[in-house]
Amino acid sequence: MTFADFGLRAELLEAVQASGYTTPTPIQDQAIPAILNGDDLLAAAQTGTGKTAAFTLPLLHRLAASEPAAKRRPVRLLVIAPTRELAAQIHESVKSYGGSLPLRSGVIFGGVGMQPQIDRLRKGVDVLIATPGRLLDHLQRGNARLDGVETVVLDEADRMLDMGFIHDIRKILKMLPAKRQTLLFSATFSAEIRRLASGMLTQPTEIDVAPRNSAAETVAQRVYRLEKAEKRRVLSRLIRDGDWQQVLVFTRTKHGANNLSRQLDQDGLSAEAIHGNKSQAARTRALDGFKRGKVRVLVATDIAARGLDIDHLPHVVNYDLPHVAEDYVHRIGRTGRAGNAGEAISLVAPDEARLLKGIERLLKRPLERADANA
Repeated sequence: MTFADFGLRAELLEAVQASGYTTPTPIQDQAIPAILNGDDLLAAAQTGTGKTAAFTLPLLHRLAASEPAAKRRPVRLLVIAPTRELAAQIHESVKSYGGSLPLRSGVIFGGVGMQPQIDRLRKGVDVLIATPGRLLDHLQRGNARLDGVETVVLDEADRMLDMGFIHDIRKILKMLPAKRQTLLFSATFSAEIRRLASGMLTQPTEIDVAPRNSAAETVAQRVYRLEKAEKRRVLSRLIRDGDWQQVLVFTRTKHGANNLSRQLDQDGLSAEAIHGNKSQAARTRALDGFKRGKVRVLVATDIAARGLDIDHLPHVVNYDLPHVAEDYVHRIGRTGRAGNAGEAISLVAPDEARLLKGIERLLKRPLERADANA
């Protein structure tokens, strides 16, 4: 199977080829024909499996093949994402794949001024990518209308539930045409997600390309049992001894992320923190520095890290274990993407033993132990 076999427009095939992709991933192989057919979709896929292209390519193809119903340029494709970073990433994919198509796109999220977004919306966009809160702000102020939407995509729906966006989502859905295509993507399918899907989707095609709540086989996972006070020292030593040049570290709190990045800087390791209290400019700057190798360690909370798209990230460290076992799977999914090898380290203090047991129960196997003093 090749991308040409889907019958996609030549402009999209050229863009895919320019991006370096040759063979569709499993999620693309199953989702693209269903989306082209106009089906509603309920799809579960691990991060790094090509999910964004799985819905972007067929939807751009469909938009370019038909004229809008009105002379004004209404929003015809709406993509809702939980975080600024994921929204921006999806917009970059839309621009990359659809650059040669006669379509306009825009992205709106919080943390930045509204006026440039208002100006963009007034000019008209075919494709709108948005976070729920900022989209609702624009809708309530009359800056945007959704009565022309043909397809709505909810990406990372499980995270939107975790972040408390469900009420905003329901308000937004009421403003959409009843007759539409709805696509729901999620890293995991909890009972809550399935309940949400049952009220939104009509006879959906269901796709699950990976065992539920499983970790990528390409990720080597190790656990260091140690006292909480020893974590910073051991982390610095692992980075130095292993000559790790790019490592994503997860903490449980924003305060913890700030403290750890400052301490690692004091250890001579260039580090930046990224979390919800940081301005969008600061978050963008930190992520750009990390991708370009100027920042060696990026310390993040779960919410801020959702949607980070970093090619060939070799190392992920759980400085604090997450309270929810499924979040462990999502965290370590930042490495080992698209078949590349990766390493996931967890620093586990005695008071996190219960959390570790929950993770191992979810994975249905014990994680390898390593000596923190070796």
